[in-house]
Amino acid sequence: MDATAWNSLHRAMTSQTGPQKLTKATLRRIGGFAAPHRRRLIQFLVLSVITALLAVATPVLAGRVVNAIVDGDAKSTVFKIAGLIAVIAVADAGFGIWTRWLSATIGEGLILDLRTTVFDHVQRMPIAFFTRTRTGALVSRLNSDVLGAQRAFSGTLSGVVSNIVTLTLTLVVMLSISWQVTVVALVLLPVFVVPARRMGTRLAALSREAANHNAIMSTRMTERFSAPGATLVKLYGRPDVESIEFAARARRVRDIGVRSAMLQSVFVTALTTVSALALAVVYGLGGFYALRGSLDPGAVVSLALLLTRLYAPLTALASARVEVMSAVVSFERVFEVLDLKPLISEKPDAVAVPPGPVSIDLDDVVFAYPSADKVSLASLEEVAMLDSRGGVDVLHGVSLHIEPGQMVALVGTSGAGKSTIASLIPRLYDVDSGSVRLNGVDVRDISAQSLRSTLGMATQDGHLFHESIRDNLLLARPEATDDELWQSLRDARLDVLVGSLVEGLDTMVGERGYRLSGGERQRLTIARLLLSQPRVVILDEATAHLDSTSEAAVQEALAVALRGRTSVVIAHRLATVRAADLILVIEDGRVVEQGTHAELIAVGGRYDELYRTQFDQGAGIGPAPAEPVVR
Repeated sequence: MDATAWNSLHRAMTSQTGPQKLTKATLRRIGGFAAPHRRRLIQFLVLSVITALLAVATPVLAGRVVNAIVDGDAKSTVFKIAGLIAVIAVADAGFGIWTRWLSATIGEGLILDLRTTVFDHVQRMPIAFFTRTRTGALVSRLNSDVLGAQRAFSGTLSGVVSNIVTLTLTLVVMLSISWQVTVVALVLLPVFVVPARRMGTRLAALSREAANHNAIMSTRMTERFSAPGATLVKLYGRPDVESIEFAARARRVRDIGVRSAMLQSVFVTALTTVSALALAVVYGLGGFYALRGSLDPGAVVSLALLLTRLYAPLTALASARVEVMSAVVSFERVFEVLDLKPLISEKPDAVAVPPGPVSIDLDDVVFAYPSADKVSLASLEEVAMLDSRGGVDVLHGVSLHIEPGQMVALVGTSGAGKSTIASLIPRLYDVDSGSVRLNGVDVRDISAQSLRSTLGMATQDGHLFHESIRDNLLLARPEATDDELWQSLRDARLDVLVGSLVEGLDTMVGERGYRLSGGERQRLTIARLLLSQPRVVILDEATAHLDSTSEAAVQEALAVALRGRTSVVIAHRLATVRAADLILVIEDGRVVEQGTHAELIAVGGRYDELYRTQFDQGAGIGPAPAEPVVR
């Protein structure tokens, strides 16, 4: 059997997909992705048919060569047929390369279309989507599932067409040569097909188990090889235990690999034996007819050669539905992600934020985080069923007004709703009722580009990509010059450090910026914020978890960041917000107090209680300056 036949047979054997239902809607959507490649797909199918025709022509011509030799025909006849066989071989090679080019072009083009479509769609998903889904599962949709969908065109489609044409032509030619020999040879077909299906089921089960073990090992490696994961393992002294658990999985994958290899070896050997037996039948029965004079010697040779091209297509077509469904499932898993509708979308007539200093208004805002079934998929969360219950309100009629250029601080206990308010202003989420307005314009009516250029936000996470300092800064403003980059670093009190590095701006910061200290990482995010030159600054615990020296440096950077800009500052360390123009105390999703530091202390309410508790307990505030944040 040729390589194509064995490849088709192997895919049929190891398919991990059970019976599925192929719907017209799925076919239409697949057709939509295939439409841009229609012309090459037609060429691809035509070439597959031509290749199948050439595959059948060679055995027939080989039989004629034998007849010419036996009959003592002129040498020229033998040479002509031999030459024709050579031409067919060269043509077959050329068509094979052409077909492979078309297959690669179509397949890689489809991968490009699917990946970019999914990637662009995922980028439009709300933050709630990313907080629920497993990153690895989402990446798998862009890799393994997209590749599985691609195989539907580059492998399955051509395989089905080629196998049907090859099988039909082979049977027609064999029956025309000798229907008796053909029928007897086909008697052995069940001995060939049945083991293929049963062995395929066992190999598929082993493949699934190996894939699960590999996925678990991949997840463990991703978690343990990250800086915080490796630190955690070392701190709790579990390297030996981790090694034992990992080795157990790896050994199981090894055992499965050995068992799979042996099953395939036994299977291939058995099928080779069956093929040899079928050939023996052809040679024996065909030779008998040839000796009786009812069959040419060349016909016996043709039948034997054609037989080798008969069994593999038959077996592959017997499992073609499983193979097609496997590809369809990959498409459906991709479509699953594409069918998730982003909760936040931009209006066609979206406007820009009006120029000048920006005011912020929240008017009777009610908000609950969306339920899982609105933003996620069970398969992306690794659960049987998503929770469809509605979210619980975390904000209850919140209203506030921030004047242009004013600094407003949000304080309160953890979970009170401060960060939720901050996330509604840049429209990371949409309110359930009420409105959030910038300069009197509802954020839902503002274009995403205008919103991003108006607002700048820094959080306690201080997230950085595993890229250079330059690349991390340019996220804020890609067109910025080196002079502007250095100015933002000076404003963030980080220019001396970066200047001391051998590679300067091109220094890699490591995964999540772990090559930098906490304070350095935080100041770099502030430098990025300053580079964007926002009119509104939102700081969510930007100095949390920093030591006194780092906090002092960050506070200096923040003094520059907030100067002349409307700002919303969230802080647990109340000493850092005493200079705010307005302090709002948030409790249980409501504004319970508001005023300046002096006014709230004089009232003796919740703010006064929080403030005195922090100083009485020595909450690491230290000797805070009277004006810790300069405006």
